[in-house]
Amino acid sequence: MGTLTAEDRHFFQSDVNLRQSQRTQRAPQGHIAEAARHTPVHTRCDVLVLGGGPSGVAAAVAAARSGARVVLLERYNHLGGLSTGGLVIWIDRMSDWQGEPVIQGLAAEIMERLGADAVAGPPREAWGSKDPDQAAHWALRTAAFHGVVTHSPTIDPERLKGVYHEMVREAGVDLILHAWMVAPVVEDGRVTGAIFESKQGRRAILAHVVVDTTGEGDLYAAAGAAYDSDIDAREIHHCINTSWLFAGVDMQRWLEFRAHEPEAFAAFMARGRETVGSFEKPLVSWRNDVATFLGPRKAGFSALDVDDMTQVEWESRRSMEDHLAFYRAHAPGFERAWIMLMAPQIGTRHGRRLVGVKRVLRGTWDAGAIEPDEIGISPSPSPRFPNISVPYGALVPETLDGVLAAGKHIACDANSHGFLREIPQCWLTGQAAGTAAALAADHNMLPRNVDLKRLQAALTAQGVPLRQARAAVPA
Repeated sequence: MGTLTAEDRHFFQSDVNLRQSQRTQRAPQGHIAEAARHTPVHTRCDVLVLGGGPSGVAAAVAAARSGARVVLLERYNHLGGLSTGGLVIWIDRMSDWQGEPVIQGLAAEIMERLGADAVAGPPREAWGSKDPDQAAHWALRTAAFHGVVTHSPTIDPERLKGVYHEMVREAGVDLILHAWMVAPVVEDGRVTGAIFESKQGRRAILAHVVVDTTGEGDLYAAAGAAYDSDIDAREIHHCINTSWLFAGVDMQRWLEFRAHEPEAFAAFMARGRETVGSFEKPLVSWRNDVATFLGPRKAGFSALDVDDMTQVEWESRRSMEDHLAFYRAHAPGFERAWIMLMAPQIGTRHGRRLVGVKRVLRGTWDAGAIEPDEIGISPSPSPRFPNISVPYGALVPETLDGVLAAGKHIACDANSHGFLREIPQCWLTGQAAGTAAALAADHNMLPRNVDLKRLQAALTAQGVPLRQARAAVPA
């Protein structure tokens, strides 16, 4: 297709705050030689999942439920990644523009297990509604876009941590927390495990298949797989920030102010930008007395640069304190607000994208073609487009063997990454990767050689909607 316009590219508009600080340039300090070492093997398994975010949890649970011996490695003390530790508690659209739930399977199970008191969002009968009053009501609650009500709930992050742990334990996954992958184990072009560091020292885990759910493709990049890293600095999906929660608020008062006093609201926002600079509106949470701030969204920083991320943390904390002072002084419902929590995990939207056997591309959105190796269906970013078919090939490195990718670093272009990085899509690709990894281990084959009909049949049996006609599954 021809050159994309800004309207073609950008579907979710928000303030993007261009970098003001200077990039830190550390002078070269030479090198040191590390001695060769013998690294103890911590354990062996069928499937090793690296990273316990939404895609990692889904991959581990799906693989274990499929009969594989699974190890899940996570560097924090909790599971969930940005969906919990990052306070990205708004779960973006799981229904399409007609209101049909298209991201299901483990995603639907997770939402059901959370329980009504941990979820806030439109009732099932409202999904897909274009009624102006309903759309206006839910648009203020991050659950209606382009005049359509969607299944986009906000959730209690602590309860979601608990649900993740329950599902992992029930599935029999060998969970290792407080440990960070530092190097792949590669033999003849095939990943056969990973080395991790912890308080216990340096150890290795060997596996038939490794699922990279690190978020930035740390494993496959270190193992030599090709990846893309181009970004559009004007696009919010490539910004970095650390989120926070304010408690002691009355969100109903705030929403009434925003809805019924548009001139006063516009003046408030203008004054906030003049006073604070990078200024953000609060989003609703799972309860009325807690407000969510997912910004300010900072462009020009790298999710792969430790000095950049340190600077973002500092600027986000300073911004949080400035927001608190301004909101307490000027915002209806925020007079007694206090800082409940700053996210323990920085919100990195983009680092690397795999160069895979296939890619999800912006140029294919209009046609809405169904991929023959479809492993999931994603809602499109706008009612202008049909649902997006997610192919298995987007999880498979072009040449590197023994590894699958899932989550926000699968193979796609920069535009498609804008929605494929969201939490429901991470559940979708994680479930597919875990199921495929278990099949590969069970049949002693490479992940790229997994029988697609068998994989699709397994996903369908798990409640994942797929549109391909089912052939007889091989015995």
